[in-house]
Parts: sequence; structure tokens; C-alpha cells
Amino acid sequence: MALHRGSRKHGERHISVNPFFGDADPVSGMTEAPPTHRMPQQPLAPATAYQVVHDELMLDGNARLNLATFVTTWMEPQAGVLMAECLDKNMIDKDEYPRTAELERRCVAILADLWNAPDPSAVVGCSTTGSSEACMLAGLTLKRRWSQRNADRYPGARPNLVMGVNVQVCWDKFCDFWEVEPRLVPMEGDRFHLDPRAAAELCDENTIGVVGVLGSTFDGSYEPIAGLCAELDALKERTGLDIPVHVDGASGAMVAPFLDEDLVWDFRLPRVASINTSGHKYGLVYPGVGWALWRDADALPEELVFRVNYLGGDMPTFALNFSRPGAQVAAQYYTFLRLGREGYQAVQRSTRNVATYLAEKIEALGDFRLLTRGDQLPVFAFTTADHVTAYDVFDVSRRLREYGWLVPAYTFPPDREDLSVLRVVCRNGFSHDLADLFLADLERALTGLRRQQGPTGDREAATGFHH
Repeated sequence: MALHRGSRKHGERHISVNPFFGDADPVSGMTEAPPTHRMPQQPLAPATAYQVVHDELMLDGNARLNLATFVTTWMEPQAGVLMAECLDKNMIDKDEYPRTAELERRCVAILADLWNAPDPSAVVGCSTTGSSEACMLAGLTLKRRWSQRNADRYPGARPNLVMGVNVQVCWDKFCDFWEVEPRLVPMEGDRFHLDPRAAAELCDENTIGVVGVLGSTFDGSYEPIAGLCAELDALKERTGLDIPVHVDGASGAMVAPFLDEDLVWDFRLPRVASINTSGHKYGLVYPGVGWALWRDADALPEELVFRVNYLGGDMPTFALNFSRPGAQVAAQYYTFLRLGREGYQAVQRSTRNVATYLAEKIEALGDFRLLTRGDQLPVFAFTTADHVTAYDVFDVSRRLREYGWLVPAYTFPPDREDLSVLRVVCRNGFSHDLADLFLADLERALTGLRRQQGPTGDREAATGFHH
């Protein structure tokens, strides 16, 4: 969550209330303009309060036109009704809401089967508020298992975590919050994610694990998880170091099982100890729900599991927070039940088809060079062609925003800071028709951009990088 500051009194504003908001007495609805940054003295009628908030939220962007976010922006009306019915159910209170807990258990079982666990009944898993929390839990597990194996040296030794420089920011947070040294494999040339051999070379006796990303947020590419495990297997043979792998499948773990069935990245690889995914990304559920699964009980130390009984029963929990609504878990099970394997396959294939189609059309314009083509995650990144000097990717992002499209422009991390790109995330609900509308607006934007004398250099006004 973003951090915010309270307001200074001299900058305080008041909300203007339209007289039509007062149902029975229009004038009474205007008797007091409520302040924006402190609680009003008097209550408002529910219809008035609703309309005031509703009107301000109209200034937000249209979520369906947000090509920056990976998060689901459309679900069926029935899913919305089901979520509304579950908003008052506290997920942590499994004794009071046993059926909600059962749906969570079923979702874990479904994912264990989907990710080819050798023994699905041995898998341990939980729902989270999203992949960020799931990654934190997976990182904590890796650190605790390492500290147990190295009890004679820890806490004197400093643990480290090996990962590509392209990992999502939650991994930087994990390392900072839990005092783990991040060891980052830099980008090089046209390789925009982790290199397995370079990752293995960074490992030592203090390495708690290696993170492999199935679907990089920078360009939509899969990291070679099987190749990473093979390098770590060879490392064990040479040195005796037995380094586990966590797969950050925030997006790809809900794409690859349906579209890339022959790709080996999951629990079929013995070195993969845990996997996370975002139910609210390509799991096709509104925010916020994520999932974390461990291969077996040995991969999740029992001491990390809290057992509470003051809510009415003995409940094992593993989470960074406590109370949260059961709505998203119910919606995840609804979506699993609603679509099944064939339905998920159809949805993800359609989304990938839109991504590859749009990438080809953008390449055909002649102004851009594709870095990826949307044939792994339904995501692709592109930059301006070498001959384009009148504008840059930040100008394109800013101009597209004038048409309502949010397309992030950003610079790559070390060692490719020289490369600035645009990225398009295709999700369920972004159809071929919308892709054609986007393409038409991009062509209109290029008409003016090509007449510029050079890039404006105004990067702040462009849409920034969003995971």
C-alpha cells in the first residue's frame, strides 16, 4: 500500500454538495459542506454520502483501458453478487465460516493438482491478499529453513537470496524488511531476465534460495526454471550446497498450465520447494487474492504456523495479516468451478492471441522494435526503432493517455538502463475489437509525434511503471 500523510490545516478543502442530493429537502442537503481531511461534525444522508464519493471516483481512469496493470478488471455479474454476499465473512474465523474455509482448502488442492505436485495430499498452502504477501511468506520459509540448517552459524552469518534484477518490487521489500542480502543477476544484451548459470555462481553457504520468475513484469518472458534447477543440481554435485528454488508465478502460474503444458517449471522439478500466484491476475479474480503452496510439510517449518483458538476453534494460520474478507476466495473457487480447465484454456488462449496480434500490428507500423511478442505471458514490450528521433517512449505514453489508454513507459534496470520501453498487458476483457481501437489511437498519436523536433524529455508526465 502507498504511504500517505495527513493534511495541513491551511490547505484544507470542503466538499461541494449539489442540492439535488437532498431527497426530501434539497436545501438541507447543502447546509454544511463536509471537510475533506477531517471527520465532519454532522452525518450525511446515505444517498448524499454515496453520490459525493461516487462523483469524485469518476475522475479515476477507466480500469478496462489500463494496459499497465496485470490485475483483473472484469468479472461476470454473478461473481460480483457472490463477492458482495461474502464481504462480511472474516476469512480467519474458520470455525464460524467453515464452508468458506472449505472453499479455500479446495482451491489449494486444485492448484496442487494444476502444478503437478507428486503427492497433492502432501501439499501445504494458503490464500493471501496477493502475490506480494505470498512471496513474503515464501521468503520467510526459505530463511527459516536456512537458519535451521545453519544453527551453528546463524545469526552471525548474513543470509542472501539470489534472483534476477527483474523481480517484482515485493522481493526487494522482503530482503529489506527481513535483513536478507539481495544478490541480483543483471540483465545483459537481449537477455532481460535471470541467467541460470550466473544465478548458480552467486550462491554460497549463506544462500537461502533462488527465485525464478514465471512471467517477468518487465517484458512478459518466462525465466528458464528447469535450466535453473539443473544448474543448482550441478552445484550440489560440485559443492554439496543444496539450494531450494521458489517459483514466483504471480502471472505465469495461471497461464503456463493451460497454454504451455509441456513446459516443465513446477513441482515436477524436485528442487522447486514452493510456488506462488496471484488469483487476481491471470487467476481471473478481482483484487486481492493470492496463493502460496509448499511441496510438503517439510518445506514449511511448523514453527512458522500459528494456531489460534479464541475465535471458536483451533485454526492453523500462516499470514502477515489477520482479518480479511472471504469474498475473493469465494470468487476464486467460483471461477475454478465456472471455467474448468477447458474454460481457462480458452480464456488464456484468447488473451494470448490478442497480445500476439497486437504486437505484430505495432511492429508493422515501422516505428517500433519488439522486445517480446506476447507468446509467453500475454504481455509484450517494445521500444522505438533506431531511426526514430522525433519522439521517445515517454512521449508515446503521454499521448496515448490523452485517448484514455494507460500504457507504462519505463527504463530497464542494470545493466540495461540505456533501454526505455513501453509495455502492453493483455487481460481477459481486452478483446480484438479493443485492440483495434487501441491501434487506431496509436496511429493517430504517431501522426503528431512524427512532426516533433525531438523528444520532449518530460518523463514525469508519462505513465510510470506499474507491476
